[in-house]
Amino acid sequence: MEEPLYAKYPLSVTNSLSRKKEQFEPINPPLVGMYLCGPTVYSDPHLGNIRSAVNFDIIFRYLSHLGYKVRYVRNITDVGHLEDDLAGEGEDKISKRARLEKLEPMEIVQFYTYRYRDVLRQLNVLPPSIEPTATGHIVEQIEVIQSIMNNGLAYETNGSVYFDLDKYSQSQDYGRLSGKVLDDLQSGSRDTEGLDEKRNPHDFALWKKAGSEHIMRWNSPWGEGFPGWHLECTAMSTKYLGETFDIHGGGLDLQFPHHEAEIAQCCGAFNKHPANYWIHHNLITIDGQKMSKSKGNFITLEQLFTGEHELLTQAYSSMTIRFFILQAHYRSPVDFSNDALQAAEKGLNRLLSALETLEKLNYESGQVNETLDQEINQLCEQCYREMSDDFNTAKLMAVLFDLGSKINGFYNQQLDLSSITEETFQRLKETFSGFISEVLGIQEEVSDDTQQKEGLIQLLIDIRNQARASKDFATSDQIRDQLKALGVQLKDEKSGTTTYSLTN
Repeated sequence: MEEPLYAKYPLSVTNSLSRKKEQFEPINPPLVGMYLCGPTVYSDPHLGNIRSAVNFDIIFRYLSHLGYKVRYVRNITDVGHLEDDLAGEGEDKISKRARLEKLEPMEIVQFYTYRYRDVLRQLNVLPPSIEPTATGHIVEQIEVIQSIMNNGLAYETNGSVYFDLDKYSQSQDYGRLSGKVLDDLQSGSRDTEGLDEKRNPHDFALWKKAGSEHIMRWNSPWGEGFPGWHLECTAMSTKYLGETFDIHGGGLDLQFPHHEAEIAQCCGAFNKHPANYWIHHNLITIDGQKMSKSKGNFITLEQLFTGEHELLTQAYSSMTIRFFILQAHYRSPVDFSNDALQAAEKGLNRLLSALETLEKLNYESGQVNETLDQEINQLCEQCYREMSDDFNTAKLMAVLFDLGSKINGFYNQQLDLSSITEETFQRLKETFSGFISEVLGIQEEVSDDTQQKEGLIQLLIDIRNQARASKDFATSDQIRDQLKALGVQLKDEKSGTTTYSLTN
């Protein structure tokens, strides 16, 4: 049996927990469990939000390409994410949006979940294996709280339940992931809301009592309320991946308090650390500042697609945006600018042009040039080495551009295609096309006009097939002849299907 690619190309990842690069060793290979903190669905996704989905789509794709069987869980936050992330106080973001728009919270959730998924579809982001919601796992969240309370690490006050960080820190290393020190948090805290309920200002909410104005509420052993934001990820990740799983991911901005709280909750409930590898991507910035809704310096994907924003000089395609994100290593910041997007557009066109040229090459064997043959094989090997070195898409793209130059050289006869072996040529085709389409997820975009044309052709084929089934051969022949006159050649297969090709 041929060894799997993950054995041939061992993968290393930068683990935020150890702050160093480590060889990736799954708990139960070839199975891999991966959890990513998904969006809070109360507004349109912006470029900063989307980076997370695109970067972890690459990780999902490459793990699968190497032969791992990945269970990828990415949640939808539809309750519990309060306005003040750090303090865990304020109004629920979805409830606030619902109140302002005079809608039910689930109307807000449904609308923006669809918008989010549609954007990811346009960016060719694969759907996760499981996409659970916070509201769909209230029972599991209550069970986690009860386990933490049974272990003496949480307390109830006036219908709210808080995690006791001081008591937890007596036996656990709180702050290991983020580098935050509990004493510094306490001395630097300016939060006053809820201090009459909390034993300490840095204790975070596991369950919040619902005030009379709060729309989203559920029954619990502590009264009507709603779960804390941090809790949902603990409940859903452990439900679908186990109490300890392989990879937990998210943005750098989630390291504290969100991911630090998740670790505390898992250790508090199960006495186990939730993930062996923590992978954090860097942020998208504008003029050096984090792109975020709270700062008001964000650009939605819809604005990028239409070009309708004061900072944009043109519209950009979904593949240009995907390329823009992937041309930097996931751990590096990406600064937004029109120049950067235009450079990404040119780079994307270069790769797609080389991919199209590759399909035009016709191989014939000849005298082998061992130097050239070896050089192309080494470039193909390097594609795997770069991606297996902490998913380095930036360096991978540089190698793909080198391979693209070779392809163009063969096509322009600056290089002799017959001077490499047929095996090397096939490897070139498989590696170049495979890494562009399968690993990077870059595809040629079809214009709206082309989609409409293809749709109309297919509609006519369906009508013709109905006519043939009804033995209305006059209509069937008329449609075939008129399509042929328009440059569309039909072919009726033995299987009963009809295919077409364009003759002009």
